[in-house]
Amino acid sequence: MSFSFFKPSRPKTPQELAKAIRDSLMALDTKTVAEVKALEKAMEEVEKNIMTMRALVSGDGEVEPNADQISQMAIEICNEDVISLFIHKLPILGWEARKNLVHCWSILLKQKVDDICCCVQYMENHLELLDFLVVCYDNKEIALHCGSMLRECIKRPSLAKYILGSPSFELFFKFVELPNFDVSSDAFSTFKDLLTKHESSVAEFLSAHYNEFFEHYETLLTSKNYVTRRQSLKDSSKNIQILAFHIFKVFVANPNKPREIKVILSKNHEKLLALLHDLSPGKGGEDEQFEEEKEMIIKEIERLSRLPDLVS
Repeated sequence: MSFSFFKPSRPKTPQELAKAIRDSLMALDTKTVAEVKALEKAMEEVEKNIMTMRALVSGDGEVEPNADQISQMAIEICNEDVISLFIHKLPILGWEARKNLVHCWSILLKQKVDDICCCVQYMENHLELLDFLVVCYDNKEIALHCGSMLRECIKRPSLAKYILGSPSFELFFKFVELPNFDVSSDAFSTFKDLLTKHESSVAEFLSAHYNEFFEHYETLLTSKNYVTRRQSLKDSSKNIQILAFHIFKVFVANPNKPREIKVILSKNHEKLLALLHDLSPGKGGEDEQFEEEKEMIIKEIERLSRLPDLVS
């Protein structure tokens, strides 16, 4: 009796894997896939390739990831325009593939080659992809995955600055009040990161768009329909008004806030103070910590309003 042994196939190089991912994702195009079985096969190939990529960038439990290969993988998905396919094909991928893709994205976006984050650079050259990720909050099937990818992106100042200045930024005021609680909460997390991660960009944005921004922002601070919805979920201690207040206090309480922020607060102190005086935490105003923080913010705004060098 003779035995034959099959050699295991050679693992794909990052370049080969990037091309395989590109080809399998492009095969999902319904214009080129005529039969359901062919589409199912293409989807299986996508899932297999993305799983292989996950093993390459984070290990498979037995073999530790290789730093050089991870960096090379980041280069190749840029060279092959795979990042664009990742984002545009996300709506038609299965849940497992999306989860693995988001995991890989968080690793690949950090990779530097010669002090350059090639994936960040790719996004800077394809800024429309950021708008696409924002708009995807309207699709509850992929909203949380897109939210995770967005929050990774806006850790980078250049990408956060773009979203702040983009027309798609205004959509967050809609998304934080979506009826799906998980989606609206995730949108608020991204909204909060946009307004608190990069002070200089936020200061520049507020200086240029103060009136429009706070007109929208006031609707969050005075929102009733969302508070009702949160209370119906027996979570009345955390409503959108309080979440909005906690973002706002970051601007005010920061001892090192940029001069632009100080000027904005000083110039608009009357409206801001009136809004704050009317703001309550619910539960009959029994939240002592909230009241203390509100009083601190009010005093700081009053102090800024009396500084002559902030009045132009």
